[in-house]
Amino acid sequence: MADTGEQGDVGKNGADPGTDTDTTYAWAPAEPAHRKRHLGAWIGVPTGIVAAAVVAVSLVLIAPGASVASVPVGGMTAGAAADAITAKLAATPVTLSGPDGRTVTMTGADLGASVDARALAQTTYADHPLWNVAGWFPSSRKADVKVDHGAVESKLHAVFPSLYVAPVDAKVSFDSTTNSYSVTPAVDGTSVNVDAVQAAIQNAFAAGATAKAVTVSTTPVAAATTTAHAQDVAGKLNKMLDTVGFYVGDERTVPVDRATAASWLTLTERPDGTIGVSADASKIQPVVDALPASVNRAPADGSVITNSSGTVLRTIAAGHSGRTLGETAGVAEAFAQQLANLDGVYKLQVAEVKSKMATAQRLLEVNLSTQTLYLKENGQVVDSWLISSGRTYPTKTGHFRINSHITSMTMKGPNPDGTTYSQPDVPWVMYFNGDQGFHGVYWHHNFGHPMSHGCVGMPISRAKQLYDWTPTGVDVWVHN
Repeated sequence: MADTGEQGDVGKNGADPGTDTDTTYAWAPAEPAHRKRHLGAWIGVPTGIVAAAVVAVSLVLIAPGASVASVPVGGMTAGAAADAITAKLAATPVTLSGPDGRTVTMTGADLGASVDARALAQTTYADHPLWNVAGWFPSSRKADVKVDHGAVESKLHAVFPSLYVAPVDAKVSFDSTTNSYSVTPAVDGTSVNVDAVQAAIQNAFAAGATAKAVTVSTTPVAAATTTAHAQDVAGKLNKMLDTVGFYVGDERTVPVDRATAASWLTLTERPDGTIGVSADASKIQPVVDALPASVNRAPADGSVITNSSGTVLRTIAAGHSGRTLGETAGVAEAFAQQLANLDGVYKLQVAEVKSKMATAQRLLEVNLSTQTLYLKENGQVVDSWLISSGRTYPTKTGHFRINSHITSMTMKGPNPDGTTYSQPDVPWVMYFNGDQGFHGVYWHHNFGHPMSHGCVGMPISRAKQLYDWTPTGVDVWVHN
């Protein structure tokens, strides 16, 4: 066989193929070459993963040695730290001792104690993360503990009932003997000093104490309705009763009895301790129904005395206008609302009916020729009588006005012969022209003839009549 330059297969026995004609030949692939293994690369992959994990963990954990109150939170996440703080506070016990020597141990959970654990944990992590080695083992962070006042009071009330005395509110009531509102003062009560209990659980939590002992003390509990408030309300109610009623203008036309007004009112203590006032309109309605009889009135005409100038010299009758009450529907409800606001002055709506004023213009007319005095009103003679005018000194004629009234006096003056006269106790004197006037005469009865020194004399009874009838300012007319 010729050499072809190619390698042949070896026989089953390893003999040369040329010596065994029965051997079957086949081609076999060459054994692959061994590759080099890079061990350093395989070792580096796990180490990098661990390092990355360590960095990642350091970014979410709190630094070693950190604590909140008595709770260690180093190495925790903020969420786990919050849970640990909450759980520790709930389990923190305090032993409370009462005045009778009895004691009771309660946990933070019993007292409704709480802190803002989430905020505390997040702030602790923010200030002291694990990756910041400089912040490891910081000072413990303070935690402000709060308690549920209602829970504390409820639980301790059952344990120490003698510490609780309910307050008594001040009362306002109407006293029928004095016809006014009076006050029953408030009495303060007592309760457990919850602030002291809160301080105890705060200290126990901060110290991590197994049980912190504290003596329970009391604190005053003010009445919801204070004496001062009740006195203020009573004062306003009594002031209202002083003026309560239905008014026309400033006139209290229909006063309301104090006891009656009080019977319309109801006093109620509100939840905030203030005293509310309400009024019952149905009780007011019967008084409203009777208003027309008291309010309505007819007008009354008046009259005055004047002189010729129209000057009012005297009022004979003042007179007054009439009035008619307006619609009363809704008055009871409106007044009830006013009373609830402590306003007892109800202004009625009325229609005015005008009155008339009669004028009496008066005049004293002296006729010297007939020695007669005429009393005139609005030009009409209402009375007349004889007089005695001046003889020694004639009475002067003209128009005058009464300028004075003197009940009694001594009259003095000259006589034609140079002597003087003096007449004592001359009654009912009214001067109208210097020393000339009207007066009564008791020293003669010769009326109808001149007899005086210039005055106009008359009987004493007539002088008194004239004195009363004639205001100062009335016109006087003397003529022949």
